[in-house]
Amino acid sequence: MRQPKYQVIVKFMLLCLLLAAYFGYLTYEYDLLTGGIAALVTWSFFVLCTPVADAGFLLDLPLRLLFGIRMVLSEIVVWIIAILINVIAMIYFREFYQTTLLTRFMEAIIMTPYPYWAVVLLSGTGTFLSIRFGDELMDVVHHKDRDFYHNHHFKHEMILFVFFLTVLFGYYELISSLGISLENG
Repeated sequence: MRQPKYQVIVKFMLLCLLLAAYFGYLTYEYDLLTGGIAALVTWSFFVLCTPVADAGFLLDLPLRLLFGIRMVLSEIVVWIIAILINVIAMIYFREFYQTTLLTRFMEAIIMTPYPYWAVVLLSGTGTFLSIRFGDELMDVVHHKDRDFYHNHHFKHEMILFVFFLTVLFGYYELISSLGISLENG
């Protein structure tokens, strides 16, 4: 059991290093306060505006593997923190939303409730569905009645999977209307 926990810790540390490097870059480009706020708002963008548990996964999976805390509980805390970051940034540091492309998109989403708050709702739906899958997978791996579970929950899981794909499609359509493109051009 030591090897998987060690790997989780190493991956967690590498992700933290990546976040620290991004913060360092923004601090170098602007200043300590601006870089810190922009890094936090960027992190909150990945939490609130992507339909899978990515930025929250920095905490969710390690906490589940190391301490047994259900990922859905830690993800709720992550979402609360991300929302609070944006509330505070909007009130006190609104100008820092103009520092990066992602922070500008975050401001556009926050300031345009219709239709862009649907991005947050779809992202929340997708994130918590993916976390649910992750928690169930962890439960099944450690559960002695795995065969019974697999034989009787397939239809339920297929319905959730189709719903998840529908969420992803709706998310893509909304993000496209914001003008976010990953293509070079």
